[in-house]
Amino acid sequence: MKENPMSSLPGIPFLLAMLALAAAGVWLLVTGTGPDANTAGPASPTTLFGGAGLLVLVGFSLTGLYMVQPNQAAVLSLFGKYVGTVKHDGLRWNNPFLAKKKVSLRVRNFESGKLKVNELDGSPIEIAAVIVWQVQDSAEAVYNVDDYESFVHIQSESALRTMATSYPYDQHEDGQIALRSHAAEVSQHLRDELSERLADAGVLVLDARISHLAYAPEIAQAMLQRQQANAIIAARTRIVAGAVGMVEMALAELQKNGVVHLDEERKAQMVSNLLVVLCGERATQPIVNAGTLY
Repeated sequence: MKENPMSSLPGIPFLLAMLALAAAGVWLLVTGTGPDANTAGPASPTTLFGGAGLLVLVGFSLTGLYMVQPNQAAVLSLFGKYVGTVKHDGLRWNNPFLAKKKVSLRVRNFESGKLKVNELDGSPIEIAAVIVWQVQDSAEAVYNVDDYESFVHIQSESALRTMATSYPYDQHEDGQIALRSHAAEVSQHLRDELSERLADAGVLVLDARISHLAYAPEIAQAMLQRQQANAIIAARTRIVAGAVGMVEMALAELQKNGVVHLDEERKAQMVSNLLVVLCGERATQPIVNAGTLY
């Protein structure tokens, strides 16, 4: 089922023509006389039937008028068979036997409810998204699904659940995509998932972004403590790595310039002293205890 553009007649000129015919029908009913126009008598049956017929024809023809708003389409069908779609806005006219269903082509958006799902690592999280969409094919929206608006809402929640289970909440490895740290990649995945699901309903997904992301309340405190611990470990790791690099540079410069000549024992002592100064005794103790660096 694909959209078929269809032409229609301008409604205002047609309405004026029907009003003129209606006036003629009323005039025939009111002023109709017998066979001799100069002789008063009972009205002529032919004139009465002509006037009444005009009024009935006008009344029936007016049922073919319909209004199309800007960014709206009228889907027309004849006795259950799809005929075409009219997108010209304003007052339009088509065959009165055609059934007309209005479909909005405006851009719409909604925010899904907060869903509780398990992310890739199995931790329960709460997630919600804002979806921006519009009807692209009016015929598919009307005839391929029962209620395209309800279809969009339900499929959006289903796509959001599927996407959330594909990624971890936090990034644990370099290059790994996570829900919290890779908003652009996650949004693109969600848009692709929605576009695939809503294509049969004639719906175009313009944008889809996460609007709410958090751990479920029952594990939020524990996850916060884990994040804090990971942050502390990462900070100490960076401090130690930087300190070791600075010590290596200092020893290399001393040897290069020939300022002092150190044996292995004095190198180890110097390394220990420099690390204590740079990153603290607690961070350097495991390195010093492990033995000399050179």
